Order: sequence, then structure tokens, then C-alpha cells
Amino acid sequence: MDYPMSQPQFNSQNMEIMRQMQDFAEIDITETEFIDLLEVSMMPIQQFFTYYKCAIMEIETKFKVLNEQFSLNGESNPIEFIQSRIKSYGSILRKISAKDIPRSLDGIESQINDVAGIRVVCSFVQDIYRLADCFLQQDDITLLERKDYIQNPKPNGYRSLHLIVAVPIFLENEKRLVKAEVQLRTLAMDFWASLEHKLRYKKNLPDETLNVLAGDLKRCADESARWDAKMQEIRNQIQDAEAFPNG
Repeated sequence: MDYPMSQPQFNSQNMEIMRQMQDFAEIDITETEFIDLLEVSMMPIQQFFTYYKCAIMEIETKFKVLNEQFSLNGESNPIEFIQSRIKSYGSILRKISAKDIPRSLDGIESQINDVAGIRVVCSFVQDIYRLADCFLQQDDITLLERKDYIQNPKPNGYRSLHLIVAVPIFLENEKRLVKAEVQLRTLAMDFWASLEHKLRYKKNLPDETLNVLAGDLKRCADESARWDAKMQEIRNQIQDAEAFPNG
């Protein structure tokens, strides 16, 4: 995944380098020296984000292996698709400002849990909990926090299972534990969340209209949940009929 480019403002050393580069017109250095200065500035941040990229690869592989195992056992694949992302510099800086987090790589690492994000989209609600249990049973995964927005939806209707985990990545000379957020949801939950995210940022509407739309979105979320429950019920009936063909 490509990382968004932004001014690296995460620690005092990098900030000082960036100030020097902003004064480039007044500094008597060559273009090559300027490029070298830029590389020195970016290297710690690129390395920092590489850790999160590696964590994403580790977690994605674990879910792909589980999906393959279920297929080999003669079951349908529970995972429809997997998406991942590294939080952008801009999103991190906004969270730093909102939560008064120290502007350092250590501060980001210790206080922001979703720099690495993995979304696992499943066919049925039961698949979500089964996959989550299998994933968390692996001895190199440490569960740090669990938020079940399926059993306890957010007020706006949002539903998903969120897991904050730590996963080890193995580098040339060290092992590092890296935090990541895993979201598990059904296709219906993902469809609703994607559209709600787009509509939520339509800020040029009157408050009254926004309130009406929020109510409509909540009703759509509740209806979507009913569809998920009905599809799960149908699936269970089919599985029962296959297990006991003679009734």
C-alpha cells in the first residue's frame, strides 16, 4: 500500500530538518545535498510505517489461511473479501490534535491503536464470531481490546466487531509487537457503513435535513440487521436439512 505523503511533523528532529528545507532558498547547498536531507528526514517515518505494513501482511495471511482451511474441510468460505489500510499522515495528525497525543513516534505507537487497519467482510454473522475466535486462539495474537457493535450497535446504527490486537513481526535483527485494529462485518454491514461514511460528510445541508437523514440511515441499518438475521436463519435451516436429510 502506498503511504500518503505529508510533512513529517512527528518529532523535533524531523521538524527541525523540515524547517531547514523550508529555508532551502537561503541555504547554500546543492540539489543532491537537499535530496540527501529529505531522505534523512523521511527514513525514520518510512521505517515506522513499514512496521504497520508488515503487521497487516501478518494478519491478512492468518485470515486467508483460516478461510482456506474451512474450504478444505468442505465448508463454504466464510470470508467474502479483506481490505486493509495504513492511516494517513493527515488522519494521524488530526487524532494527535484531538486527543492531545505527544507529537512523537513513541506517542503515536502507544496511544493510537488503528494506524494499521484490516477489515474482514463475511457472508454471515455467525462467521464473524467463528473467525474471531479462531484468530484470537492463535498463540502469537494478543487481544488488547474488544468492542462488539453487532450486539451493541452505535446510536447511528453502525454494526461491526472491532478487535485491537498486537501481532509480532520478525525483522532482520529483532521481533516487534505491533498494534492493529481488525474489523469484522457482514456484506450488509459493510454496504451500510460505506454509504453512511460518504453521506456523513455532506455538511452543506441544514441541521433539520441532516437530522432527518440520520434517522433514515438508522432505519436502514436496522433493516439491514434484520436481513442479516433472516439470511442466517435460512442458512441454518439449510445446514440442518443437509445434516438430517430424513427429518
